[in-house]
Parts: sequence; structure tokens; C-alpha cells
Amino acid sequence: MTNEWARPVVYFQIEALNIDVLEPFYRQMFNWDISEGFLRQIPTGIGGPENGIGGHMSQGTRGGVTLFIQVKNVEASRAMAVSLGGTLTSEPFQIPGRALIAGIEDPEGNPITLVQQ
Repeated sequence: MTNEWARPVVYFQIEALNIDVLEPFYRQMFNWDISEGFLRQIPTGIGGPENGIGGHMSQGTRGGVTLFIQVKNVEASRAMAVSLGGTLTSEPFQIPGRALIAGIEDPEGNPITLVQQ
């Protein structure tokens, strides 16, 4: 047993084939207050884990959900993903004044964004 901590989901993205169809579904189904614009922000809710996690919705070429998972080190996590059968999908990118992120896919092709705070 290692003394490492479980890596939390810190954000999510819903990619819509037709955002004008998907947005009203999520807005009404879950009473989400979704913003306007290119990245339609979804704020954290109440009643879940303290502070909860936020996310956004955007127009895309596939339907699906991407989990953003916090890691200690993006480069080490990218190497581990490949060793476990995953695929690298995007190079590390430093969001100015924010986190370092990089894209991977799990062995079944599910997208994950690694987030180094």
C-alpha cells in the first residue's frame, strides 16, 4: 500500500454535437445555470461535496464527457498513461496564471485532461 492520495476529478467538459439541443436538456434536467458564449460555464452546485466541481459545455465534433483529473506531475502522468495502454492526445499546455494541462485517452478511448495545479 502506498501513501499516495487518490487523484480527484476537478472539472468536467460536456462536448455536444449540437449544443443548442444539449444545453436545454442539461439546463432543465438538472436546473443548471449555463452561461452564454463559446465555453458555456456550468458553476458548482450546492448539496454535493463542499465546493463541488464546475465545468463547461462546448460545441464539438463528438458527443461525450471529458474528466479533468488533478495530478502531481503532468509529464510523469503522461508516461504512466502510455505504460498502462493509454494514448497521448495533446501536449502539455500552460494556461496563463492557472494550471498546466495535457490530454490523454484511456485504453478504450475515453478522453481525460490531466491538470497540474
